[in-house]
Amino acid sequence: MAMPQPDFTPEYRPMGGFLAPRYWPTWFALGLMKAVAYLPFPVQMQLGHLLGVFTYYLARQRRHICDVNLRLCFPELSEGERKQLTRKTFVSNAIGLIEIAIAWHRNPEEYRDRVEVTGLENLETALAEGKGVLLLCAHFTTIEFGGFLFNLFKKMDVTYRGNKNPLFDAAMYNGRVRHYPAVLDRKDIRGAMRSLKQGHILWYAPDQDYGAKHSVFVPFFGVEAATITATSRFAEFNDSAVVFYSHYRNKDNSGYHLHFSPALENYPTGDQEEDAITINKLVEEAIRKQPDQYLWLHKRFKTQAAGKSARPY
Repeated sequence: MAMPQPDFTPEYRPMGGFLAPRYWPTWFALGLMKAVAYLPFPVQMQLGHLLGVFTYYLARQRRHICDVNLRLCFPELSEGERKQLTRKTFVSNAIGLIEIAIAWHRNPEEYRDRVEVTGLENLETALAEGKGVLLLCAHFTTIEFGGFLFNLFKKMDVTYRGNKNPLFDAAMYNGRVRHYPAVLDRKDIRGAMRSLKQGHILWYAPDQDYGAKHSVFVPFFGVEAATITATSRFAEFNDSAVVFYSHYRNKDNSGYHLHFSPALENYPTGDQEEDAITINKLVEEAIRKQPDQYLWLHKRFKTQAAGKSARPY
């Protein structure tokens, strides 16, 4: 199915030069993703479920990371409850991989009937101020699809973290640039600030562990976590409104719910730790609504103020 022309001109990265044998497995994976992207939606969800169950038993190290994160963040859970949540997390992550394939190859209009949105008026009010909107989100397994579905309502610039495999990185970039006017490397601070200065919506996810540099150690689910301080600096740069964007997959995998919060009040405060606590609380509240859909496979507590010896993994 042909994609409709966007209201901007995508600048794709060339992929024809990656013909060496070392790239053949990547080409195979990309071809498989494209094939999966055109399967019927119920089949895609079932395939993701099966893949999740398979990887739950196969990926022992990631299962350990997930278990440690859940033990730290939800100490009230019994061992059996934590194991069940870990299994659900793997299934959700696998479905998220299927959704990435869809997002890179399909048209969001095909999924409009599967989307419920609330709080869109909050985003529109913030955007009307003309100073850009810093649209915060968390690394849910629906993060790629949440951005994909956002195109049904507005356009935004996005930040991303490059992949070490240059072929996959180009494919990832090309899959996203079809939908977004600007796809910025997360280290491109000037580009991000320019986006806000131009009055655009800038999508930003501040909830992962990016190391001690430019971070402060504040509670995340009651556990000290390295939390990046760039969020408040971006908001302060152009006095941009900050809106939190939540995106969830329905529990029966039939569709999606998108929600936009009211713009944050009295943010930033000028106190980096206080601002970081505010953001972590927003992320926590979003996670508690659908804990199995969060990316618990990431080493969120890898960086510790006491050094490597204090890592829980």
